[in-house]
Amino acid sequence: MDGNALHFTPHGKHLIAGDWVEGPSHFKNEPFEGPQHDFSVGTVDHVEAACEAAEEAFWSYGYSTREERAVFLETIADEMEARAEQITEIGHRESGLPVARMQGERGRTTGQLRLFAQHIRDGAYLDIRHDKALPDREPLPRPDIKLMQRPIGPVAVFGASNFPLAFSTAGGDTAAALAAGCPVVVKGHSAHPGTGEIVAEAIHAAIERCKLHPGVFSLIQGGNRQVGSALVQHPLIKAVGFTGSLAGGRALFDLCAQRPEPIPFFGELGSVNPMFMMPEAVKTRAAQMGAGWAGSLTMGAGQFCTNPGIAVVEKGAAGDAFVNAARVALDQVGEQVMLTDGIAKAYRDGKARFDGRNAVRPLLAKDAGPRGALPNLYETDAETYLQDHALGEEVFGPLGLVVRVNSVDEMVGLAKGFEGQLTATIHMDDEDAEDARRLLPVLERKAGRVLVNGFPTGVEVCDAMVHGGPYPASTNFGATSVGTMSIRRFLRPVSYQNVPASILPADIK
Repeated sequence: MDGNALHFTPHGKHLIAGDWVEGPSHFKNEPFEGPQHDFSVGTVDHVEAACEAAEEAFWSYGYSTREERAVFLETIADEMEARAEQITEIGHRESGLPVARMQGERGRTTGQLRLFAQHIRDGAYLDIRHDKALPDREPLPRPDIKLMQRPIGPVAVFGASNFPLAFSTAGGDTAAALAAGCPVVVKGHSAHPGTGEIVAEAIHAAIERCKLHPGVFSLIQGGNRQVGSALVQHPLIKAVGFTGSLAGGRALFDLCAQRPEPIPFFGELGSVNPMFMMPEAVKTRAAQMGAGWAGSLTMGAGQFCTNPGIAVVEKGAAGDAFVNAARVALDQVGEQVMLTDGIAKAYRDGKARFDGRNAVRPLLAKDAGPRGALPNLYETDAETYLQDHALGEEVFGPLGLVVRVNSVDEMVGLAKGFEGQLTATIHMDDEDAEDARRLLPVLERKAGRVLVNGFPTGVEVCDAMVHGGPYPASTNFGATSVGTMSIRRFLRPVSYQNVPASILPADIK
C-alpha cells in the first residue's frame, strides 16, 4: 500500500502469524458513508493458528530486552503515523466519528505507545526486590531471594466499538500486553473492520522492521460468538482484555472462570458515572454546571464509557435552575451519528426503559433517525431510583437522568446504593467541604476515579490514571485499562531463590 495515498481499500483478510489469510465466508462493514467492503469471517481454525503462533513467539518475545520492546512500540506508532490520512478516512467512514475526533484518537493511540515505551525503559514497573541471604541467622539461615515481574504469555484482546483506535487493534490493551512482553491475538470489532485492518498492517510492518517473530501479533476479523468463545477458552491464552457491554463481557468472564485453567479477564463493562452536585455550588453556579453537564453528556453522541449519565441534586429552586440549564442546553444539540445501526437501536431501547415509567418524569424526549441520536433527559427521586434497578443500567448515548434528593444525608445514602462505577464526580464550592468529606469515602468504595469540579469524559493516559472500578464497572477492581499501570495486568511476580547471577534474567542482575 502507498503510505501517501489518501484512500484505503481493505482486502478483508485476517493477519495470522505474518500471513494475510481468508476464510470460508464473508461479512460487509456498515459505513455511515462511502462504499461497503467484504471481510472474511473468523473461524475456530484461525483462533487455533493464531494462538499457537503466539505461544511460539513468546519464547523469544517474552524474553526480549526492554529496549527491544520499547523500539517495537515506537515503530508501531511510526507506522500508524505513516498511514495517518488513510486511518482517519476509513475510521471516519466506518464509525461516523468526526475527522477531528479520529485525528485526536490516533494521536492518543500513538502517544500511548510511546509513553509505554518510555515507561518500560525506566524499569521501575518490574518492582524488583531483593532480600539478601543471612547465612548466620538463628535459628535458621535465610536464603538469597530476588523478585521481579515477568510476562504471563499470550493475551487475547477484544476491540471496542466506541474507540476504533484507542481501545481496539493497537489500543491500550494491546500496547500494555506488548510492553509487558506478551504476544497478542486481537478479535477485531465488526463495527470498524477496515480500520482494524489498516492498523494491523502498521503493526505487521513494525514486526518486520524490528525482525520479530510474526506470531507476536495476529488479527482475526468478524466471526460469531463461537470465535470469541474459542479465543478466551484456548489453553495457550493466559489473559483477556475486553471493553464492551456488561452482557457480552460477563459471558466471556464466565467462560474464563470455567476453563480447566481459569485465567484473568480484564473487562471494562460500562458505568453511569454519577455526579453529585453539592448545595452551595448549585446555589452559586447552577447554570454553568447544567450547561457543562449537557456538553459532557452529548460529547461524541454520549458514546463514552465515562459518560456522566446521572446527576444527583437537591430539590428546591437552586436545583431547579441546574436542571433547567441542562435541559435548555441539551435541547439545542442536534442529531448526531451513532457508531452503528445496532448501537443506535440499543440507545432507542434504553430510552424506552424510561418512557412511561412510574415516578420518572421526561424533561426532554426526542427520537432521531435510524443511525442517529438526540439528547434525552429524565428526572426521578432517590427512593424511586433505589427501588428500580433498571434506572441504574447504562444507556449508551446522550441520555441523562436527574435524581432529586431532600438533603445531603439522602445524597450520601443514595451514593451507598450505587453499584460499582468507573468514575464519580463531586461538584462543590469551598463551603461544601464538610459535606463533601462525608461523601468522598463512599465514592472511593464505588469508583476507580473520583473527580471534583470536572467532567469524566476524557481519560488522561498517564501514570496515575485508573480506568476501572468495582463490578460491574469492571471485572477486576484492582486493575486499570488506561495508563502505565495497565501493563501490570499482564505480568506476574516470580521469586528467584539462590539463583546464580549467571542464569538470572538480565533485568534482575
